[in-house]
Amino acid sequence: MEAAVIYEHGGPGSIRYVRDFPDPVPAAGEVVVRVKAASLNYHDVFTRRGMPGIKVPMPCIMGIDFAGNIAALGAGVSHWAVGDRVMIDPVDRVGGGGLIGEVRHGGLAEYCAVPAHNLVRLPGNVSYETAACLPVAYGTALRMMVTIGQVKAEEKVLILGASGGVGTCCVQLAKLAGAEVIVCASSTEKLARLKELGAEYGIDYSREDFVKWVYAKYGKPHRRSFDSGVDVVVNFTGGDTWVPSLKTLHRQGRILTCGATAGFDPKEDLRFIWTFELNIRGSNGWMREDLIALLDLVGSGKLKTIIDREFSLADTNEAFQLLEDRAVFGKVIVKP
Repeated sequence: MEAAVIYEHGGPGSIRYVRDFPDPVPAAGEVVVRVKAASLNYHDVFTRRGMPGIKVPMPCIMGIDFAGNIAALGAGVSHWAVGDRVMIDPVDRVGGGGLIGEVRHGGLAEYCAVPAHNLVRLPGNVSYETAACLPVAYGTALRMMVTIGQVKAEEKVLILGASGGVGTCCVQLAKLAGAEVIVCASSTEKLARLKELGAEYGIDYSREDFVKWVYAKYGKPHRRSFDSGVDVVVNFTGGDTWVPSLKTLHRQGRILTCGATAGFDPKEDLRFIWTFELNIRGSNGWMREDLIALLDLVGSGKLKTIIDREFSLADTNEAFQLLEDRAVFGKVIVKP
């Protein structure tokens, strides 16, 4: 089969497109999925580079998020049939087998063998491309904004890194909750597209200090006041943006985080946390019920997946380069 494969950890351009990778055979309790669409996540970049403490068996086919049709059933699989439309929940919550697309082959190939308990039935009104966007980015966003963050109507929500897969979903979820949304992005083009998604205000962080913008618009937070500043900051970038994010929150404001793409060990300033009684809420991934909720939201048209562009398997390196250069708006799809 055709596949995008890494044979060792490496930098940009290190993924090899091969036409004769062995076809998977389903073990007991597994199915083989004919992949129709996969989407890239920054976690795939980390897998390609190599992450401390995680041993990736080589060769490795990455691709955490994907959807397709069941092509073959292994022994003992029930309640599924060849031809069923499926989305993959890449986290093995039953067998403890590790993350699909990291410690076992993923969706950047024509076919992929997965445990049957990783399957999520895909309704006919949800496309393969849409489903491929959901688990990692949209599942993470839903859990962070709804389950953990509890974003409410009329709250002021500042979203950093708003133009990526997680960010564009966060914008939509905040609007569904009735919040006022302020987004940060690196270009006027991205900000314009975010406003089309419902954001009221946009800040080009390459030209403007978002802390000063918040102070000018909403006032500088005071330790004895519950107004001024913003109610919620969504920050999954970390790095140099962490302490400035704390400074924008009013007393008892919330900062939500699910990652640290710009650095996991930022400088901290505990004075803001205790002085303003700030709530720091971490959110880790998603649960199966989050994926079911997402399928209902996209199926009903309340939420839409934002896809920047599609690539073939042969152009997987190019797709990754766009992701690493942060030159995309929303998600990148790879189709066998």
